[in-house]
Amino acid sequence: MNNIMTIIKKELARFFGDRRLVFTTVIMPGLLIYLMYTLMGEGMMKQLTTADDYVAKAYAVNMPEDVKMMASSLRMEWEDWDGNPADKERVLKEIEEGEKDLLVYFPENFTADVEAYNMENKAPNVELYYNSEKSNSETAYQMMQSFLKGYEETMVNKYDVNAGMGEGVFGKYDMASDAGIIGKMLSGLLPMLIMTFIFSGCSGVAPESIAGEKERGTIATLLVTPVKRSALALGKVISLSIIALLAGVSSFLGTILSLPKMMGDEVDLNVVSYSISDYLLLLVVIISTVLVIVSIISIVSASAKSVKEATTMMAPFMIGVMLISILPMLGADIGGKAAYAIPLFNSVKAMAAIFGFKTDLVMALVSVGVNLVATGLLVTVLTKMFDNENVMFGK
Repeated sequence: MNNIMTIIKKELARFFGDRRLVFTTVIMPGLLIYLMYTLMGEGMMKQLTTADDYVAKAYAVNMPEDVKMMASSLRMEWEDWDGNPADKERVLKEIEEGEKDLLVYFPENFTADVEAYNMENKAPNVELYYNSEKSNSETAYQMMQSFLKGYEETMVNKYDVNAGMGEGVFGKYDMASDAGIIGKMLSGLLPMLIMTFIFSGCSGVAPESIAGEKERGTIATLLVTPVKRSALALGKVISLSIIALLAGVSSFLGTILSLPKMMGDEVDLNVVSYSISDYLLLLVVIISTVLVIVSIISIVSASAKSVKEATTMMAPFMIGVMLISILPMLGADIGGKAAYAIPLFNSVKAMAAIFGFKTDLVMALVSVGVNLVATGLLVTVLTKMFDNENVMFGK
């Protein structure tokens, strides 16, 4: 045990003794993620939304008086146009360039055609011309389309489906809770981000610790000491796991803090409330996941002759982790309970269940146990590699 602690202290002292390494590995990822996601969210919201006080500018052709009167409640400034073909290019160009937002064309005799409509006659078609590249034009189109659908219902309404403000005789139509809806979304997004951050944190420190020492020749000094190879391997894995966990926590905090800006006003994160036990269980799952990933990367690093080679060899594993992490988006029950016996995949399922307010304590603990067993097996493999001079010295 003393030898393991000695290795852990050595690795942590090497890491925390380099302030630049601490900043780039632990602090910078979370800071950059927060700034990137915040700026992305604000930028996308500016592109996809319209100011609340914006009044759309629209042309109207042959608009019936009753429609015009009802449409006066919309945030639109109407300009009548006679539909003269000589002005068509000018009008359409104004919409294309954003000077105007919408052109609404009603066929001549629209009201009479509607009244005469039956199965034998073709229904009159109201045409809306807009530019979806312009957020104001897109909003005006959506506003007018919704208005026309409502107007159509007032003319030929036979019956309604889920009319009103989302509630009927027996209560709310959609019985899902706000927290449940947001939890479903977070259960698909956050496990993927966490797994990506963990792998990035691990891949940022593990190659340097093993492949880097092989490249510099300092690994030989460690191997000739009386420290058992198993203690050396376990000490490396634990110390690298601590560093990787700090990097993962930093990235995770950056993501959580930027979520309100990234998602805009579409999601009210205030309705989401996880318990302390949820956070503790999540932490235990993450720690076991870090141990597995660090062990895998350590084995890859030990088999490489340089940091560059180790980084290249890790690419397929990164792709594999990302593929595993997006599986909850395909369905929460994918793989069933048997999937909890698969290292890393079980971590993704356990995290998805926690974020989706469907925590299964037994299965989460099974996941942790499986990951710890997998870590023990991988550390054994790493120990065998440390014992093999051909592997460690490239003979």
